[in-house]
Amino acid sequence: MKINNAQKKFLRQSAHHLKPVVWVGQHGITEAVINEIKEVLERHELVKVKCRLGERKERDIGIVKICKGTNAALVQRIGNIITLFKKNSEKPVIKLPN
Repeated sequence: MKINNAQKKFLRQSAHHLKPVVWVGQHGITEAVINEIKEVLERHELVKVKCRLGERKERDIGIVKICKGTNAALVQRIGNIITLFKKNSEKPVIKLPN
């Protein structure tokens, strides 16, 4: 999913008050974690995920794996916390600016 810079800015502002709803821990990114993120994205469209995957390089690889596995767009990354967005095709919750 592609989003432009204006949409990213809008989504970052919208996600500012959110807390992480999924934590990726010592077992890494499993199919269960991907499925959980998919379910949460389906309901909320915009979520934060806390990734405790070790060093920066490992986190980068994990973030790419999460984005590909969920077909979500990476909105923001600050340290261990990433913000993801995936538009719900049936009932959109968030209306993006053009």
